[in-house]
Amino acid sequence: MRVLIIEDDERLADVVARGLRQAGMAVDVALDGEEGLEKALVTRYDVVLLDRPLPRMHGDDVCRELAGRPEAPRILMLTASGSLDDRVEGLSLGADDYLPKPFALRELEARARALARRSAVGTPPVLEAADVRLEPGPHRATRGGRDLRLTRKEFAVLEVLLGARGNVVSAEELLERAWDEHADPMTNVVAVTVMTLRRKLGTPPVIETVTGVGYRIDP
Repeated sequence: MRVLIIEDDERLADVVARGLRQAGMAVDVALDGEEGLEKALVTRYDVVLLDRPLPRMHGDDVCRELAGRPEAPRILMLTASGSLDDRVEGLSLGADDYLPKPFALRELEARARALARRSAVGTPPVLEAADVRLEPGPHRATRGGRDLRLTRKEFAVLEVLLGARGNVVSAEELLERAWDEHADPMTNVVAVTVMTLRRKLGTPPVIETVTGVGYRIDP
């Protein structure tokens, strides 16, 4: 799951980003509206966490731009304005949800995951294939009832593959969905992560390599 935080309070953005990364999400940060819109137009995000009063471009304008585009990300507005009128106005701009500051990080994470499940593709709260079960909320993965000790990236890759429901996922898409903007596209980190994930999943093999195309998990 990939998230973009557009927030001009650098300290708050860093705290939220670190918390969501600990929860297994790939997170990018923009500190003003223009930068945030540019990133959102280049990268496919599941959820955008958007402050309203932003420098260079107001969050309301960013929301309008994103909400009016095909395959727009889900937008969760974060702002100190918590009145009913402010919430109604934010939702009328195209936001999918609204969370006033201060907020609990656990609630923010839960709302972000709920919004991601409401995407065009739609993702159930529990992902399963054969005897592999993944629960993004509590960050738990099992096979045959056995807990899997996965790193954050292994968990994220497994989540993307299970969410594809049998479709092939390219290495490039895995890099985009499970890593943030600082990942080196020339690295072999995806292949290495898939290799270690396969080893932890055990036998019989779950992840199939489709030569020259990518990876898949047969549902």
